[in-house]
Amino acid sequence: MYIRRIKEPHVVTLPDGTQMTRADLPSPTTRRWVASRKAAVVRAVEFGLVSATEAMETWSLSEEELTAWKEAVATHGEAALRATAIQRYRQ
Repeated sequence: MYIRRIKEPHVVTLPDGTQMTRADLPSPTTRRWVASRKAAVVRAVEFGLVSATEAMETWSLSEEELTAWKEAVATHGEAALRATAIQRYRQ
């Protein structure tokens, strides 16, 4: 049996003390992006669990889409990732 080695860490500790692993990330076949899944990807990229390039390849995201998610979280928090609330946070 072959185990694939990855360069990134397997576990990261978030500022609130919880730990995030690759198992906490959405499936690579995800097509329905709810706010919690977007937030998980943003946290994983921000804290070094996955690289931005790997995230874009894994979930078929564009650079602009990932950047918009990161900016929304940085500016308004995770609530800004909701599709129904996007007009409220868009400037």
